[in-house]
Parts: sequence; structure tokens; C-alpha cells
Amino acid sequence: MINSLKILLAFTMGVLLGYAGWIPGFVIDTNPGKYALYALMFLVGVSIGADHRSLSLIREGGFRLFLIPVATISGTFAGVLLMANFIGGVSLREGLAVGAGFGYYSLSSIMITQMHSEALGVVALLSNVIREIITLVMAPLMVLWFGKLAPISAAGATSMDTTLPIITSAAGKEFAIIALFHGIVLTILVPLLVAFMLTAFI
Repeated sequence: MINSLKILLAFTMGVLLGYAGWIPGFVIDTNPGKYALYALMFLVGVSIGADHRSLSLIREGGFRLFLIPVATISGTFAGVLLMANFIGGVSLREGLAVGAGFGYYSLSSIMITQMHSEALGVVALLSNVIREIITLVMAPLMVLWFGKLAPISAAGATSMDTTLPIITSAAGKEFAIIALFHGIVLTILVPLLVAFMLTAFI
């Protein structure tokens, strides 16, 4: 919860400072979001490459491990398709792009802001932060009601980092490897799927 609250606090401070006009003009003119995106992509590559457990996970779990992120992707997009009937002002393409963040709010929100609009970027930030917060708060109940894989799927890409402790606490330490693999796969797919939904999806 502390990490999520820090993100929300930083976002709120940014909104307030920007609204008050206290951000230097050269910061805005240099398009800092683009460079932040480059830095995030680099750090994602470093974090995945530095984790030597990734390849051993694939060998040990085999094809079955891939079924969990596939289920997460399918469930997320099914939820977007369902809610598209009740939400006005957001196209299906935009909704799928937001859903393709899979909880990875920092990267997906910047990508959507750069490729589409700041308004949709804010929607992506808030919806993906809320996804992480719900997982952090509800993980024990998810295990009780839906099974031990439920918080892993709900966490999305964050199952490899911020929500991993609560997942292992609620589901058991034996699910840590599954959660880690699930998060790695979705972290790799987030930039690809977000870009696809915004550029190639009709």
C-alpha cells in the first residue's frame, strides 16, 4: 500500500504544481515524458535480464505456466468489452489500450499519453493503480472466494514486484514462482499490446 500511496501522492503533487504554474517552462518544453519512457523501457529490460530465474522457470513449469498470463489477458479484455457497453466517451480501442496496462501504471500511462492523449493517460494511470490497490487489499479474500491463482491474475504485471509479498502471504510461498513468471510475461507484453491497441487495432 505504501508504494501505491507514494505514486498517488506524486501524481497529485504534479497536478497541483502544473495547475499552479510552478513547473519551469524548459521542463515542459523538453517533453520529459518521452525520456521517462525511454528510461522505463531500459529499466524493464535490466530487471528482466538480471533475473536469472526466468529461464529456469520456463524449463520447470513448461507450457502450463503460460496459461495463467493468457487467462489474465483474456479476462481483462473480456472485462473491457463488457464495461464498454456502460461507459460513454471512451472508444473500445481506448478501453483496450487502458486495460492492456495490466496494472503497470507507470509505463502504460506514459505510453498512452505520448501516443494518444493526456486525458486517456490519466485514465490509464488511475485504473491501473486502482487494480494494484484492489489486489493489495483484497488478496486474502480473493484466495478464499476464487482460489490461489486469483490474486496473481488480479495483480497483472505487478505480481512480479509490488504485490508479490501479499500474494505469497495469502496464497502460499509455493505460488511465488508462478507469480514472478506471470508478472515477467505481462511486463514484456504491456508495451507491445498498448502500442498495438492504439495503432493497429480497428
